[in-house]
Amino acid sequence: MANHIDSRHAYFMKQALIMGEKALETGETPVGCVLVHNDVIVGSGMNDTNKSMNGTRHAEFIAIEEMLEKYPRSLLHSTDLYVTVEPCVMCASALRQYQIRTVYFGCGNDRFGGTGSILSLHSDSSIDPPYPVHGGIFQEEAIMLLRRFYIQENENAPKPRPKKNRELKTSFETSVSGSQTHTQ
Repeated sequence: MANHIDSRHAYFMKQALIMGEKALETGETPVGCVLVHNDVIVGSGMNDTNKSMNGTRHAEFIAIEEMLEKYPRSLLHSTDLYVTVEPCVMCASALRQYQIRTVYFGCGNDRFGGTGSILSLHSDSSIDPPYPVHGGIFQEEAIMLLRRFYIQENENAPKPRPKKNRELKTSFETSVSGSQTHTQ
């Protein structure tokens, strides 16, 4: 999808990827995001779950927290989120409650995805207004960030597994999941 997106979406997704790179450099799961209102980044975040030892410190929550330090909550109704990985169930639910305008993401989240991969919390008509979701923007770059993280040793893991013989997979299958667009 990267070849078929306009330069505005490409620019903001690249900013989210930069946040994901920063997370990777600090030993965090490399998920990054930016909140965009009227073509201006009003909040940015990267995962902070490893350093903080707090499972709720996802990139989306960090970005919202940063935004809310300067702007009213109501601004989220006209704000878009660009995130490297499909929001998890927890984040998708929070985005719904905050009434985010639109979510754009890089790759799907086949384990915890809340906007189509596992659950579709963005479009459930029984709660808060739905929000449209567009996936697959710089999907391969987002996947590579995750691959680079998961090939590393993790001393903080409850049962660390040696990864010395693992090689970074750089190829992609012809049909990569997560490139679909999920809407109401």
